[in-house]
Amino acid sequence: MADNGVVAGGWLADQVSLGVLASSVPRDVVDDAVAAAGRQARRRDGKLPPHVMVYFAMAMALFADADYEEVAARLAGTLGSWGCWDGGWAVPTSGGITQARQRLGWEPLADLFARVAVPVAGPGTAGAFLGRWRLMAVDGSEWDVPDTPANAAAFGRKRGGNQAEAAFPKARVMAISECGSHATVAAAVGGRGTGERPLARQLFPVLEEGWLLLADRNFYGWADWQAAAATGADLLWRVISSVRLPVLAELADGSYLSVLIDRAADVRGPAREAVIAAARDGGDPGPHASLVRVIEYQVTGRGPGGDGERVTLITTITDPVQASAADLARAYHQRWEHETANGQLKTALRGPGRLLRSKSPDMIRQEIYGYLLTHYAISALICAAATEAGLDPDRVRFTRTLRIIRRHATAAFPP
Repeated sequence: MADNGVVAGGWLADQVSLGVLASSVPRDVVDDAVAAAGRQARRRDGKLPPHVMVYFAMAMALFADADYEEVAARLAGTLGSWGCWDGGWAVPTSGGITQARQRLGWEPLADLFARVAVPVAGPGTAGAFLGRWRLMAVDGSEWDVPDTPANAAAFGRKRGGNQAEAAFPKARVMAISECGSHATVAAAVGGRGTGERPLARQLFPVLEEGWLLLADRNFYGWADWQAAAATGADLLWRVISSVRLPVLAELADGSYLSVLIDRAADVRGPAREAVIAAARDGGDPGPHASLVRVIEYQVTGRGPGGDGERVTLITTITDPVQASAADLARAYHQRWEHETANGQLKTALRGPGRLLRSKSPDMIRQEIYGYLLTHYAISALICAAATEAGLDPDRVRFTRTLRIIRRHATAAFPP
């Protein structure tokens, strides 16, 4: 049995020491992303060329409590082996690192993340699939950033119930992650003025056929549902009670067929009844309606008074033979794996209650993508180790794995 941190007889520790982190973010892809953004080095003998700064951004996520010079010192062996310094090794100054970060910008890291971040769970990965569907989830999180005028203007502050502003501006990160591995495969960064739905809509083009996207009730809207469904992926979303779901046909597993109608199209009265009748008869309900299946159930011990919370799910999987209502209800609760990924990013990597370190919006975005790349590499490593050992990746402790990686950081970022 595995030790929840180093599995399969030391497999994980051995792979970390071989630099498997960088195998998720290979040098040639880094160079391609840098070139695509037009951020190639201006001189060959520079101390901090762009590819080094990409890995440095990832290292900042590994060592969130260390200053720039300390991060560079911890990576000294690898950076020195790249020939980054002329006339012998020396730790770059904090000012030099800041300038190199600014020259790189955030766009190469965002492009790099889009290139490398793909699902990593295999057929043998526990908890990653429902039948033929790969379980994916979309959700958002907020990151406290330093209180500078530029950050406040770009990201804004959250207001509490008494309308008092939060102490720090907050960057909003919307992401799609793989439930089985916790690996984030798409992300968008915005501020408090950018709603969750518009940010999520930016991510829908990455959806693929064979995925089942899980989403909480905050994400439903007619346009959003249509945009996500048009990708060919299947959807399983919770909706609020105000969404009207007429019963077209009751199914043997307790679910029922219904039709979503675009409220913005102002389909009312006899026109609405005609749309419902057409859908009930198996005809075309028209451009402002969409056939769905509804699963409703009660979660005991939750809700007002603890007497239970009503959950209403809608899905594009209309055939109960392909996935029963009970199976879909269980699958929906895998959405909480996304919360686990957020905790790994914001608590294990960054540290509880700690701000991001950057003073400007562009560097905040660069820093966030550095975190996402590092978390992706660790998640891929854990998933591979757990799958080989026949374990659910949830059984492999992220914090212990992180400690191993930090001890082997020099080997984890090869040229």
